Amino acid sequence: MPTAPKNKKKKLETFKVPADEIQQRTRNIQVLLQQHDIDGLFIAQRVDLFYFSGTSQNGFLYIPAEGEPVLFIRQYFPRARTESSIKNMIQIKSIKEIPALLNDIYGRLPAVLGFELDVLPVNDFYFYRSLIQAKKNVDASPSILKLRMNKSDWEIQQMEKTAELSHKTFEYMRKTIRPGLSEMEFATMAETYARKLGYSGRIRARHYQTESYSWHIISGKNSARVGLLDAVASGEGTSAAFPVGAGNKKLKGHEPIMVDMALELNGYHLDETRMFAIDEMPQKARDASEAVIEIHNAVLDKAKPGVAADELFEYSVRIAESKGFAKPYLGTAGHKVTFIGHGIGLEIVEPAFIAKNKKELLEPGMTIALEPKMTLESEFTAGVESVFVVTETGSRLITQIPVEIFTC
Repeated sequence: MPTAPKNKKKKLETFKVPADEIQQRTRNIQVLLQQHDIDGLFIAQRVDLFYFSGTSQNGFLYIPAEGEPVLFIRQYFPRARTESSIKNMIQIKSIKEIPALLNDIYGRLPAVLGFELDVLPVNDFYFYRSLIQAKKNVDASPSILKLRMNKSDWEIQQMEKTAELSHKTFEYMRKTIRPGLSEMEFATMAETYARKLGYSGRIRARHYQTESYSWHIISGKNSARVGLLDAVASGEGTSAAFPVGAGNKKLKGHEPIMVDMALELNGYHLDETRMFAIDEMPQKARDASEAVIEIHNAVLDKAKPGVAADELFEYSVRIAESKGFAKPYLGTAGHKVTFIGHGIGLEIVEPAFIAKNKKELLEPGMTIALEPKMTLESEFTAGVESVFVVTETGSRLITQIPVEIFTC
């Protein structure tokens, strides 16, 4: 009798940022440093460190306007050596060693030094400034964000892998949603499933007051602003300490359920929203959900290089008006947002933005989460969100989830 074949253990894919990616990023930022008369760039924030070196181990990166960068690692040097292709890598015990090492390597300290002043804590900046003692310290974060805004083909491939993970997670949610689950229970089921596929559980945001997490799963009146206050009073909403995301309300049939899910794989994020309904979507909610899908698709058709961001925003507003949804589009009176899209990549929100009065033109390589939404006060919120990339001639979805209402 033949024996059953033994299950072979699946080999985990080794992830590493290619050396040519790191080299190209270094060359690109050096062009911007030279344009702004900045002698060197001091990188401390972990996401930027990963972007320019390939590792996010405890350390600092110095990029001169000309020449090779140097990576200083405190912990853990063997892993940093494996992960990063930076040739000049030095293990240090203290950051206080850096000025002397810079002087030894480059023959001088920078006269004008750039920092990530949009995220660097003030006390840390004061310390670094007194340590290196450049004649002038400037904000280099606009140059960093400008460079990161346009993704390489390799980066887009990484986001496509995240999109595959997200697609599987949404399909899992479609199959497992049921009445009686609380919003929070359903959210944690989805996150647990995504973690089994490689999601780290970490959503990275650049602003110090932004606490990012994977899920907004909000149903019926819980998703409407005034209704949310009622939900808090009834014990079905979220807590005062963390007043966002999923709450204690039980899911039920014949009501709109908005699932806004952010996931990450190997550092690269996706942010997507779909409307769900158990058994049937009420007609009013279906009409609103179909309207935001129509706006979403129309904006995608119009998005291409050279189109101004505010032109796309105003175009979406006109469509909402033509569909009879001017009042609820983008929020309730007094609380309307002024954007329908944000850049996304190594952080959940990056430049560029599709927003009111944003004159920036779309460029190839921009990856944007497009999210037209509307709130019918005290009733429900309807929305859709997908990630797309601007191509040489137009745009295409990175998102793999069908752009439709999920009736389960």
